[in-house]
Amino acid sequence: MNQSTTTASTNPSPSPESAPADNGLPAHVAIIMDGNGRWAQARGLPRIEGHRRGVSTVRMVSETCTQWGIGTLTLYCLSSENWKRPQAELDFLMHLLQQYLIEERRTIMDQGLRLRTIGRRDRLPQRVQDEMQKTLDMSADNPGTELVLAIDYGGRDEITRAVQQISSKIAAGELNADALSESMVADHLDTAGMPEVDLLIRTGGDMRISNFLLWQISYAELWVTETCWPEFSRDDFQAAVSDFASRQRRFGGLNVNE
Repeated sequence: MNQSTTTASTNPSPSPESAPADNGLPAHVAIIMDGNGRWAQARGLPRIEGHRRGVSTVRMVSETCTQWGIGTLTLYCLSSENWKRPQAELDFLMHLLQQYLIEERRTIMDQGLRLRTIGRRDRLPQRVQDEMQKTLDMSADNPGTELVLAIDYGGRDEITRAVQQISSKIAAGELNADALSESMVADHLDTAGMPEVDLLIRTGGDMRISNFLLWQISYAELWVTETCWPEFSRDDFQAAVSDFASRQRRFGGLNVNE
């Protein structure tokens, strides 16, 4: 796992001139947006201020993916384990999510982003579900980067729900158990139809996966930075993508010269 120790502190607007070489671009980037609370606490601010600041980083990264032509960007917004956090923080996160879904609609449409969500919706407040559906419907035909928000998401929960669906179809005689394959499992995941993750970025320095896209990152390249999400810059993002482009991906095999 590669680890960066960048400490950039600004989020400048993306420019196409700074894009890495086209032949090195990942098709699908996934990001664990960690360190919001720690960033705020280190500055004597409430944890919620870190989440608020992190929204501008979301905007920068999604716009950069559009400029560079990266097809899919998945952001880990709320894990299924995050419900254990203090209620005040959860209430703010729900408010922030609702606000994002409303206030970022113009940016989503201007950038041609196609919004998608993975995870569960049933435990979200109804007002958040309503705004989410409006933004999903509005952006459904956009031709640009697919912006995937993982909300109330857990990799184990996703796989469990997929197994339950498959088991029900087998019990109903709709599927043959002997025909079960990896592609069939993938077709029942929340990410059905999406490419597998090429590059997984984690901010905040922790060296763990945190139950994120467990099936989809089987052969992803990992890139971890000490920089917390509110300070993650375009230069950091470019460093991650450039590092990805420099690696040799074997997918369990060997290179021709080995």
